[in-house]
Amino acid sequence: MPNDAIWVSRAALLGDRNAFSRLVEAYQSPVRRFFFHLTGGDEELSKDLAQDAFVKAWLSISSFRAAAKFSTWLYRIAYNVFYDHERSKKQSVSLDAVGEQIPVGSLNSDFSMDFAVALKVLKDDERTAMLLFYMEDLPVDKISKIMNCPAGTVKSHLFRGKEKLSVYFKNSGYDK
Repeated sequence: MPNDAIWVSRAALLGDRNAFSRLVEAYQSPVRRFFFHLTGGDEELSKDLAQDAFVKAWLSISSFRAAAKFSTWLYRIAYNVFYDHERSKKQSVSLDAVGEQIPVGSLNSDFSMDFAVALKVLKDDERTAMLLFYMEDLPVDKISKIMNCPAGTVKSHLFRGKEKLSVYFKNSGYDK
């Protein structure tokens, strides 16, 4: 967003809540969408996580150094909020467990519902990379900064994620 620098400066230097509100308005939908897909379609949890991310961003806005775009910095905070939430749950979903939850041959009439279920077969890092790349249209170098890993690792996550989704959809009858 072209006005990000102005709003970030005002929020960071002057503690201007209205300026930060402008940033929230600009990024609230994309951040909620990011969480929505990460949580497998849990809208309420997505709203809660987005709120947590914006609170953390407000509390640390003065530490923003413009080494990256504000959006990259914000997605990094969102990424950390999600993984803190996952660690607190202390449970992970294995591919086998997800496979047991999806009845063979059951196709939702709505592809987006199938897509939300399909995302659950991905590991957390694969899901994050896929969502940032395909849904948020971020380049690999920005995803690398958000996920704090090398670009090659992001490319590997994308490759493995595409392969897993391809197999899932093929097995779900979408190749016919």
